[in-house]
Amino acid sequence: MHAAQREHIATVMQVADLGVQAMAAQRHEQVIRDSWHRCVHEHRLDPTRMQEAVILPQGQLREHQDQMEAFLHIARHGLETLYQQVAGLGYVVLLTDARGVTVDFIGDLQIEPSLRKAGLYLGADWSEQHAGTCGVGTCISTGEALTVHLDDHFDATHIPLTCTTSPVYDATGRLNAVLDISALRSPDPKASQALALQLVKVYAQHIENANFLHRFRHDWVLRLSAAPQFLDVNPEYLIALDASGRVIGHNRRAQQALQRSARQPLLGEAFEALFETRFEHIGRFVMGQPSDQRAVMRAGGRELLFLSATPPPPRPAPPRGQPERALPAPLAALNAGDPALERQLERAARLVNSPVSLLVTGETGSGKEFFAKAVHASSERRARPFVAVNCAAIPESLIESELFGHLPGSFSGAAAKGKRGLVQQADGGTLFLDEIGDMPLPLQARLLRVLSEREVLPVGATQPVAVNIRVIAATHAPLESLVRAGRFRDDLYYRINGAHISLPPLRERRDLAALVQRFLQGRALAPEALARLLAHRWPGNLRELKNVLDCAASVAAPEGPITLADLPDLPAAPGLMPAEPQQPAAQASPPPRDPAHAALLAELQAAHWNVTQVARRLGVARMTLYRRMKRAGIVAPNQRD
Repeated sequence: MHAAQREHIATVMQVADLGVQAMAAQRHEQVIRDSWHRCVHEHRLDPTRMQEAVILPQGQLREHQDQMEAFLHIARHGLETLYQQVAGLGYVVLLTDARGVTVDFIGDLQIEPSLRKAGLYLGADWSEQHAGTCGVGTCISTGEALTVHLDDHFDATHIPLTCTTSPVYDATGRLNAVLDISALRSPDPKASQALALQLVKVYAQHIENANFLHRFRHDWVLRLSAAPQFLDVNPEYLIALDASGRVIGHNRRAQQALQRSARQPLLGEAFEALFETRFEHIGRFVMGQPSDQRAVMRAGGRELLFLSATPPPPRPAPPRGQPERALPAPLAALNAGDPALERQLERAARLVNSPVSLLVTGETGSGKEFFAKAVHASSERRARPFVAVNCAAIPESLIESELFGHLPGSFSGAAAKGKRGLVQQADGGTLFLDEIGDMPLPLQARLLRVLSEREVLPVGATQPVAVNIRVIAATHAPLESLVRAGRFRDDLYYRINGAHISLPPLRERRDLAALVQRFLQGRALAPEALARLLAHRWPGNLRELKNVLDCAASVAAPEGPITLADLPDLPAAPGLMPAEPQQPAAQASPPPRDPAHAALLAELQAAHWNVTQVARRLGVARMTLYRRMKRAGIVAPNQRD
C-alpha cells in the first residue's frame, strides 16, 4: 500500500464517520461523499480493504446476458460508434445490466490483462454493494449520469481509474442498463472528463431510443420536440400509445417532462390528458405535413411542442393458403379483446414448450394461476401434472418437507412411509410457485439447486432424485426490491426470471365489458348495471369481478336481467355518483375502539386488504397478522357474509 492509498483510506473513513467532513474531502462532490457514507453504513464495506475486481465466471455471465439478449443486439451498434469516438484517448466502453454486471465490452485487447485486473472487462461486477463508490454502482444508486474520477472511488485499489457513466432506462421508466467509458489512468483533473460525460449521455439516449422504437414498432409512436427543425431528426420525447390512445411506453426524457407526479405515472395516461387535442385528430400529425405545422399545446397551455405521429403498420396478411397463426385455445380464452394482454399472451405462446422458466407478475386477483394453467394446457406437458404451490400459505416449519418430500422418520411428526414432495409430484409437468416472494431465504437456496441441477433431495435423504419440471413462478410483490433488501436471493431471481410476463390489472383492461358478458354466460345485464361495473376500479381484479357477478346472478330474479339493485355495493369511481343511494354493508366490521386495532384496520384498508403486503410492512408472519385481525374483530370484505 503506497502513501496515496493510505491517505485516501483515511479521508474516506473521516467522511463516513458520522458525516464528519474531512478537509481533504472538500474537493469531492456531495454525491461522492454520500456514496462513501452509503458504502460504510448501508453496504457495510471496509474502507481499509483493497479488493481486486470481481469477474464472474462465464456461466454466471451468460445468465446475465441471456436476461437482456434482445437489448444487447440493439445496444451493440451504439457501443461500437461510441468506441470509435474515444478509442484513441485510451478509453474502453462497457455496458452493464441493472445490477452492475458488465454484459458487453469494447476495448484494446492488447492490454487485456491490465483491463481485466482493473475490472474494465466483460463479467466485472461494479455494483456499489461490492465495488464501493464507482461509476457504474453510483450511477445505479442515484439514477443519474456522473463521473467518478481517481480518488472519488471508495476502494483504494480503484483510485487510478476514471469512469464516466450514464443510465439507460426502459420504456416503463425502470433502469435497464448503464453505459460506461473508463480509462486505466488520467493525469488530468476531473474537469477533463466533461466532454466524456456529454458523449456517454448522448449515446445512452441513442440506445434507449433505439430500444424503445424496436419495442413499439407495432404501436402508435409519438415523436415530440420543442423545435420543429429537429422533430424528424432527433426528437427529445418519445411516447407509445395503444389503439385507444393510452400511453404504453415512453423514453426517460418524456417521463421527466410530461409525468405530473410520482403518484401519477405517465403510463396509462390518455392522450387527451397530455395534450390539448383529441386522439381521433391524431391523423393531422402524421408525417406528410410540414413539421412547423404540426404544433400541439401541452395540457394546461404550459408549453408548445411539435409532434410527429407514426401509426402502427398494417398487420401482414398470412401467406395464401396458410392460415394466420392463432393463439393456443387455453391462452386465447384468457382475453376478450385487451391489446396489452394480447401481446403478453402472444409472447407466452412462443414459450409454451421452451425450458425457460417464466416469472408472472401482476396484482392480487389478476389471474396469475389461470395464466400458468393455460400455459401448461397449451404445452406438450399438458398430459402430465400441474402442481400449484402457494409459498405464502404453507407454514414455514413444513414448507421444506412439503416441497421436497421426506424419508420415513426423518423428523418428528414425519409420515411413517415417507412422502413425495410437491416438486416430485410435478415430475414431467409444471410446477407453479405462487407468491414466491414469501419463500423463506433458506428454502430459496434449496430451490435454486433444484432449478439448476434438476434434482431434488428429500429431507433425510443422501441421494438426490432427478426431476423434469417446467417452473412458472408468480408474485404480486416487487422482487427487485426484495433482492435489494436482502430478502430474496438474486441468483434465484435471475433463474426464475427467464422470461417475464406482466398481467395488467382489471382497471387497465379494455375488454371489461366483454369479460362481464363472458362470466355471465349469456345472462342478461341491464345497461345501468353494466355502467356501474365499468365505473368500478376493481382493486380485487378478476377474483372480485367473479364474486360480484356470482352474487348478482344469485340475487337477481331468475327470469329477468341483472339490474343495478342486484349488484352488491360498489364505490363509484372518482367524479361519478351512484345511480341509487348505497347503504352501508350490513356485515361490515365496526370501527375498533382500541387504538392499536384501529391502526391495524387503517393499514389493511390502505393496502386494499392485501394481507401479505401488510404483514411484510409490519414485519410479522401472515398467520400472526390473521390472529391479530381475529382478536380485533376485523373481517376482510371478501370474507363478510
